Amino acid sequence: MAKNERFEKVYSQGTMNIMEIWVDKETGVNYVFHAGGYAGGMTPLLDRDGKPIISLIVNR
Repeated sequence: MAKNERFEKVYSQGTMNIMEIWVDKETGVNYVFHAGGYAGGMTPLLDRDGKPIISLIVNR
């Protein structure tokens, strides 16, 4: 993984039906990615109030 990549994968499960969580290292916003077969999609991960989940960003 190159040093200047904006997104970091923090969670992954599955092989045929993939579920991953990615964090934007500039904003801290978490995204959920799901892929199954030939389809896939990514969307912000939201809390119960509909606000995006934001991770603490640590300077690297």
